Amino acid sequence: TLFRSGSPVLRLSDARVRVCLKWLRAAFVMSVSDMFVALHGFLTVDQDIREEIRKVVQSLEQTAREILTLLQGVHQGTGVKDIPKKCSTAREHFSTVQTQLASLKTKFPAEQYYRFHEHWRFVLQRLVFLSAFLVYLETETLVTREAVADILGIESDRDKGFHLDIEDYLSGVLTLASELSRLAVNSVTAGDYSRPLRISSFINELDAGFRLLNLKNDSLRKRYDGLKYDVKKIEEVVYDLSIRGLSKEKTAEAVSVDE
Repeated sequence: TLFRSGSPVLRLSDARVRVCLKWLRAAFVMSVSDMFVALHGFLTVDQDIREEIRKVVQSLEQTAREILTLLQGVHQGTGVKDIPKKCSTAREHFSTVQTQLASLKTKFPAEQYYRFHEHWRFVLQRLVFLSAFLVYLETETLVTREAVADILGIESDRDKGFHLDIEDYLSGVLTLASELSRLAVNSVTAGDYSRPLRISSFINELDAGFRLLNLKNDSLRKRYDGLKYDVKKIEEVVYDLSIRGLSKEKTAEAVSVDE
């Protein structure tokens, strides 16, 4: 049997060949074993990171539920009259959100944001919606992605670390549309007939904006399809007000106040 080591040709006996092959085989088995030991260590660290992330996300979800419960009070009876107070209290809750998100940032390497993104994607979209709902109740305008990032205490630029992804922002805004369609109906029940008209104008602008986007994300496209139903629902409310003459009455009152 021939083995080449540099230029010379070495001749080894069958016994020595068997010894060499046995040694090489043992070395190969050991290297595979070492490889899987290393993989086990890697998986253990990965699982520990994910567990730490889940703990923080659970706290975020609890805070988000508290904010949602607070803001959805506007749908009840005289809740519309308490909007300034509810918004002020909600702002205080968002300081807790900022603290929790600051903790979340420390649980994984900054460059691995999208590797673990699935863990906080849903709650972050919910927080975007709550931020957008809060700002709408305060100003009846659409909050920008940069403003949401500021409310949450995170970045809007992905190059700066933990940030608000564009698709998460858009998903949260679409949830806002559903909430406003509900508010339009409940405003009529509460005797606020002008609010549905303003909501209708806002939602139509929102729909026009989304039509400009070429949405390729399947989940986002499905959410956008829901916006069409929200538009239709609000249009039905406005139509009902118009045939009852209630929208005209409120418009006349607004004009008289301005004069």
